[in-house]
Amino acid sequence: MATSGTGNEPGTDGGTAVSLSNVRKTYRVGEPVHALDGVSLEVPRGSYTAIMGPSGSGKSTLMNLVGCLDTPTAGEVVVGGRAVGSLEDRERTHLRGTEVGFVFQTFNLMPRLNALENVALPQLFRGIDRSTRRARARDLLERVGLGDRADHLPNELSGGQRQRVALARALVNDPAIVLADEPSGNLDTDTEAEILNLFDEFHGAGTTLLVVSHERHVAERADRIVHLLDGTIERIEELDGTNPGSEQ
Repeated sequence: MATSGTGNEPGTDGGTAVSLSNVRKTYRVGEPVHALDGVSLEVPRGSYTAIMGPSGSGKSTLMNLVGCLDTPTAGEVVVGGRAVGSLEDRERTHLRGTEVGFVFQTFNLMPRLNALENVALPQLFRGIDRSTRRARARDLLERVGLGDRADHLPNELSGGQRQRVALARALVNDPAIVLADEPSGNLDTDTEAEILNLFDEFHGAGTTLLVVSHERHVAERADRIVHLLDGTIERIEELDGTNPGSEQ
């Protein structure tokens, strides 16, 4: 059973991975368009939050701000303890590379790099030596069930396998938060379930997840669903853990 709320409940460990305080994002193409209009949201460490809303509700803008791909017009976005809007471009790029993991609907793997190299790549932001990068990448590929596919190129992998590689890559730097944008949108039903079960597994191990989805059954894997409408938070729906798939 779900309940509705409008506030933010703190995480069990009291820490915060991401916070948005009265965030506004305005685009000026002719008349100004307020993609986000006064959004405040706290994402506790170790939480699992889903974002839902119709097209134009502000989901992509919110993800871009949390992912340090853009800066707010007003208000403050804090990721991993750092205010994104106050950073220089290079600092923001570094923050994005070290504190944010991305999982995209279209996978976004480097086509000329094999699975191991794709997973190891983000560690360059941390200046980690090659042998350590490869060992960490290999361990994560094992954890997502692809230890025997480490030397395969993306075009030699199925869609589900590519998304597993993308998830391992997102986790490799132990980021403050993993952002997933329609992560199962290109997958068949069985493969979708496998990927979502992996999300559950890593969340259970302490990973902070923020997932955008149009699909209710995907969003219900989360602890709560943030419903966006016209650039504002319409409501926050708390889930009690009895949602379909939460025990899988």
